[in-house]
Amino acid sequence: MRLASKDLLGLADIEADEITLILDTARDMKRIVTGSMKRVNYLQGKSVVSLFYENSTRTRVSFELAAKYMGAHAVNVSVSTSSVAKGETLIDTGKTLEAMGTDIIVIRHSQAGAPHLLAKNVRSAIINAGDGMHEHPTQALLDMMTMREAFGTLKGLKVAIIGDISHSRVARSNIIGLLKMGSQVNLYAPSTLMPIGIDQMGAKICPTIEDAVENCDVIMGLRVQLERQKKALFPSTSEYSRFFGLNPDNIKRAKKDVLFMHPGPVNRGIEMTSSLIDADKSVINMQVTNGVAVRMALLYLLTGREEA
Repeated sequence: MRLASKDLLGLADIEADEITLILDTARDMKRIVTGSMKRVNYLQGKSVVSLFYENSTRTRVSFELAAKYMGAHAVNVSVSTSSVAKGETLIDTGKTLEAMGTDIIVIRHSQAGAPHLLAKNVRSAIINAGDGMHEHPTQALLDMMTMREAFGTLKGLKVAIIGDISHSRVARSNIIGLLKMGSQVNLYAPSTLMPIGIDQMGAKICPTIEDAVENCDVIMGLRVQLERQKKALFPSTSEYSRFFGLNPDNIKRAKKDVLFMHPGPVNRGIEMTSSLIDADKSVINMQVTNGVAVRMALLYLLTGREEA
């Protein structure tokens, strides 16, 4: 089985069986990530370019390691010092990279829809590494992989997503993906950080943290994205922590074996207390490991499909 498209632009564009294929492939790739020999030749001779118009460390490094572990050539384009800074358009940049023989372009952009625009204009495969406040599909895939490892399935899971929903492309991709896979998603955020109409996606908006986490299998905290806010949407980070941050007291109604997750980087003591971040049931570091495995799976499925 193969992915229907040459690109991964968002989880809204793929079917549940394709998500399953990616997660199954990532499970196999994880053996390479956690093994002593982190090198295979599945993508020998292929080239992967990371084109990041927004700052990122873990996502960019994760893709770079995934490409190198698979034997591909990995190149990072520094947008601030490239022709982009001289006024070159996104399409022209994409066509230039394509002309150099690039097999796959991983793009992160502040504008929603930028990966879709690029995909329509180049033959290279495009992976969306985050576009505006739209989607972050690979993060949601690694989150779902982590949940599936813990529970064996995604069907019937109850997942609470708590925090800055308005600015979170991670939340949107998780809502789309988890609902497609048969999970239930509860949301809680300050009213100023809860986008109007998001319940139309199928998630449940809850009035309190306690209601959101009740009988949940997974609690996912979200980073407060101060850099995306055009105006103050809450008084201070200390006020946010006091009234909206996750702590041992306000999660008591969750299941005893509840998992704690966070897409990172986590602001300790603001979105979650250290006692939750470092708890035995915290899988935040496992998410990072699974991120490399998921991205290896996507590189394989999108550029190594003829060998699949």
